[in-house]
Amino acid sequence: MSPDAPAAPQPPAASLAALVDRAEIVICCGSGGVGKTTSAAVLATRAARQGRRAVVVTIDPARRLADALGLEGIGNTPTRIQGDWDGELSAVMLDTKSTFDSVVQRYAEDDAQAQRIFANRFYKNLSGALSGTQEYMAMEKLYELQADASFDLVVVDTPPTRHALDFLDAPRNLTRFLDHRLYRVLTAPTRGVMKAVNKAATTFIRSVTKVVGAEVFDDAIAFFQAFEGMEDGFRQRAEAVLQILDDPRTAFVLVASPQRDTVDEARYFARRLAENDIAVAGLVVNRVHPRFTEDDPATLRARAEEVAGTDLADLYDNLADFALVAGRDDADLEGLAEQVAPAPIARVPFLRSDVHDLDGLAEIGRHLFADDA
Repeated sequence: MSPDAPAAPQPPAASLAALVDRAEIVICCGSGGVGKTTSAAVLATRAARQGRRAVVVTIDPARRLADALGLEGIGNTPTRIQGDWDGELSAVMLDTKSTFDSVVQRYAEDDAQAQRIFANRFYKNLSGALSGTQEYMAMEKLYELQADASFDLVVVDTPPTRHALDFLDAPRNLTRFLDHRLYRVLTAPTRGVMKAVNKAATTFIRSVTKVVGAEVFDDAIAFFQAFEGMEDGFRQRAEAVLQILDDPRTAFVLVASPQRDTVDEARYFARRLAENDIAVAGLVVNRVHPRFTEDDPATLRARAEEVAGTDLADLYDNLADFALVAGRDDADLEGLAEQVAPAPIARVPFLRSDVHDLDGLAEIGRHLFADDA
């Protein structure tokens, strides 16, 4: 995808299959534990079966993607997965520190600059565990994969909803940070800009130094100074990712399950996307109880009483139980489908076991792409 050449708007896809067949980036979002990672793997597998070259990347540090694919492990670079498809399927699990190191090594002016950054204590903490770094490196990984001509489709498995929003906000937050006047003043003392530090900035520096200590503050300043010359690259890539997220070739797929709390999270996420003029392109609802009858539970209980003492009584009672839980699912999901309309919706029923291999993904796929069968 070229961010310099945005595509023309497209009509909503009629099915998830149609969506996957034409999208260049699919971003799967939803709360934790709703089958988001499995859904992302299934979507990427569908693309491979259609002859496309797909890569699925998870930002979640857990091993869920490797487990779903039946692999011992996957790393920060694409791992090719063999299967019964005409296209190609690869998988990546974001490693924040490795990605940050790779970005520094790739975009530093020379090796000396890269080594100065790697040796900085602030960088070591920042790249390893500092909150927020994961979202920025996820942004860099998305930029890297979408620019890789080896792939036709990138499927992103995001962290749970609130952190997914941090990921989507990361490009804008980074550009704001780099453009902030205080950042520019603090990072340019060698150019004499500190002479122009105003009273407010001086007060800020003194306050920060009292809280974190002069040594930590000096490390941070040294870190940002070591980055001198690389800011424009970070800013340009962040702006490119913003364009990618807003491009019609990027599709957001919401994943939920029929529980009140996960539906509330899904509706919240859909509202946040709408605030940014981004539509939900598809909805996946996992672990739905099957509906075997249109009769209501009370009617089925009454029939059970009519045939009390026979084997049919137990069957009617079981059918009433299924009708009851299916009705609860419908009640919990009420409103979500209307909110994301006209996005296609796929319902995946409860399965006998969790997904741990490609056969399991194929079974999920038969439900996700039932409209295309």
